[in-house]
Amino acid sequence: MARGTSRKAGVPAAEAAEAEPSEVGPRPALKALADRLPLWRRPGYLIRRLHQIHYALFFEECAEFGITPVQYGLLTILSTSPEADQVTLANALGIDRTNVADVLRRLEQAGMIRRKRSVEDRRMVLARLTPAGEDMVERMHPFMARAQQRLLSVLEEEERDAFLATLMRLLEANNHYGRAPLRAARGESA
Repeated sequence: MARGTSRKAGVPAAEAAEAEPSEVGPRPALKALADRLPLWRRPGYLIRRLHQIHYALFFEECAEFGITPVQYGLLTILSTSPEADQVTLANALGIDRTNVADVLRRLEQAGMIRRKRSVEDRRMVLARLTPAGEDMVERMHPFMARAQQRLLSVLEEEERDAFLATLMRLLEANNHYGRAPLRAARGESA
């Protein structure tokens, strides 16, 4: 090894020392950055964390059904829009078509939905709830609602309305940044 170089692919020793983590503590500049905008002041971090908590509450309340929140959302959409196609479902859920296809496949295997080709457009596959799927939506609704209630229980009723209105405002203003933009906000049909 050449004199004055480290074992890191010929990097000069002085540069390698700077690249290695400090054993004394965090660099002051990094600490200053984190102090300026700590995790608990970052909307993205808080939203992700709240999403994790929502999933945990949903699974606590709905464990016996073996249905995920996304699957239940899709079943809910089909309960009001029978014979929806994959693109319509993707737009209404705000997820990409590939993921919708996977969710539909799983729900079909579970007997919750039935799929068939459209008579008007043979390229289009339409999904429809089976009687078992309709029963699942009805039976799960109070459990899903309890998960939502638990999530919001620390807020007063007017705070809940304001929180939900703020979430909708943020979603609508930033929707175009999503990989699969939501096209049916505020309960509008897709």
